[in-house]
Amino acid sequence: MEMNDAIKLEELRILEETYRGAVPQLKFDSVFELLVAVILSAQCTDKRVNQVTQILFPLANSPEKILQLGQPRLEEIIKPCGLSRSKAKHIVESSKLLLENYGGEVPSDFDELIKLPGVGRKTANVVTSVAFQTPAIAVDTHVFRLANRMKLAEGKTPLEVELGLQKIIPCEKWSAAHHWLIWHGREICKARNPKCNDCPLSKVCPSSQV
Repeated sequence: MEMNDAIKLEELRILEETYRGAVPQLKFDSVFELLVAVILSAQCTDKRVNQVTQILFPLANSPEKILQLGQPRLEEIIKPCGLSRSKAKHIVESSKLLLENYGGEVPSDFDELIKLPGVGRKTANVVTSVAFQTPAIAVDTHVFRLANRMKLAEGKTPLEVELGLQKIIPCEKWSAAHHWLIWHGREICKARNPKCNDCPLSKVCPSSQV
């Protein structure tokens, strides 16, 4: 199938129709909790993160309480998420910086967010989008895979894919489209054995096996 903008727009139309109203799976009650949850979600499922934060947040859900908890105890609690040593270090160091430079509040500015340890473009985009309603496309493994597989925005790096998606998707739909792609990647367009027979995009997707 020869790819063009008309096909890309049809793919997006179907995704929007199918996943309209999709919301983050991570559970949180504050911007700081969201930040911590997204840091924990690296190479970990949202379901597992939610199980861990159900234990963590009643004990420590603010920068002050994270520092009171201490890194060794934090590592122990978040161990099921994997990479516990580096994640705990990032959360503790970010908590210190938030208290020292931002009055304990998570900044809404993207450029300030990526100054925090453990916060890259994906995490910063999720926080600015979900917590502060700023249009953004966070490229996680699902978004990266689908953008390339569906030829919506082909790229070798998350940044290339992010910039490509920004070109084809209207700015006001960036944040919503991020969730459409994530849910489609979880439910249908899996990394291995995608469910093309059950896919609403099978007639327009250039990688469809139907």
